[in-house]
Amino acid sequence: MRCMEAQITLEKIHHRGTDHMAIQFPYSPAWTAIVKSIPLATYTKTHKCWLVPFTRQAANEVVKIFRAHQVPVDYSRLYFKKEPASFASNTVTNESALSDHHLRALRMMEQKLNLKGYSTFTKKNYLSQFGSFLKFYANADLLDLTETEIRNYLLYLVEKKKVSRSTQNQAINAIKFLYEVVLRQERKVYYLERPLKEKRLPGVLSQEEILLFFSVVDNYKHKTMLMLTYSAGLRRGELLRLRVSDVDFARGVILIKGGKGRKDRQTLLAKNMVPVLKSYLDQYAPGYWLFEGLQGGQYSERSITSIVDQARVKAGIKKKFTLHTLRHSFATHLLEAGISTRFIQVLLGHESPVTTELYTHVSRLSLSKIKSPLDQLGSQNLLEGGENE
Repeated sequence: MRCMEAQITLEKIHHRGTDHMAIQFPYSPAWTAIVKSIPLATYTKTHKCWLVPFTRQAANEVVKIFRAHQVPVDYSRLYFKKEPASFASNTVTNESALSDHHLRALRMMEQKLNLKGYSTFTKKNYLSQFGSFLKFYANADLLDLTETEIRNYLLYLVEKKKVSRSTQNQAINAIKFLYEVVLRQERKVYYLERPLKEKRLPGVLSQEEILLFFSVVDNYKHKTMLMLTYSAGLRRGELLRLRVSDVDFARGVILIKGGKGRKDRQTLLAKNMVPVLKSYLDQYAPGYWLFEGLQGGQYSERSITSIVDQARVKAGIKKKFTLHTLRHSFATHLLEAGISTRFIQVLLGHESPVTTELYTHVSRLSLSKIKSPLDQLGSQNLLEGGENE
């Protein structure tokens, strides 16, 4: 890899209370002459190298100067601090195949995602997609990649890997995050074409299916979790992040802290849910999180997914659905009960009313008001007079 073979190294250091860019290289009259031509470049005996006051613009200019003279440069230490393996190590498969430069980029992305407070689910997707991108261009310098090369990678995902539209979008978001947020570069991938969004209707269970689903769950904690998800229209992460103090029995509301988009909101505490929750609290006495695992701490996502799958099979419901289907069913059943989409939008925490209006397409109430052209033909027996085959 070129940056690994470079003999000039750029590194960000702190010198006399100010951030500087250290330019280090074996003695060379030709290279020394190039460095001397760089504005504000000074030699320091303390660090035994040349220094330039650090700004990202200055760093880019220095890299351009060396490239113009066809001098190889390793600037990985300039942008990426080497961090110990953490979340990314468990997310990116075969991480050992990545170069030091790419590993630093991966760590820097993880750090920025943490600082911005992205959810675990989003971090996992971004780091996984970015790791795949790094492996595809294993011998390339990230700052050298052009829009054309990035497009080629996306075409590879579509044409060779046959990934879904959702995965395509995740890949674009991860790449944009690296260049625009981590490296703070211009929007060099801003105009990448996004795949057309699939407009799929949400899966919904009938109220009869909901009752059947709950009835086959014997474990009281599991049943409470499922009932609360449906009764309040919760997302999975919101359910698992609920604290005991988030349930306000006096006001009949549930406080959702840091929902999607890091927004707080309140949603319903159903009257029929109150005795169920109080009985649960008496039996299990959770400490901090409303639903805790066997060893304490938050209940795991994998466990709640397994509970839904087992109950679905036990109930004999043929539809394939997930925990999130209970949220869709909550919204649809409210709509069928005549509740305004504006109120449902607030309860669900949707930023746009367009998202909430999707439920009008699966509501039996809206369909029941429409008469089929076949029904408009009257009550005559249309089968009479037909030929038997």
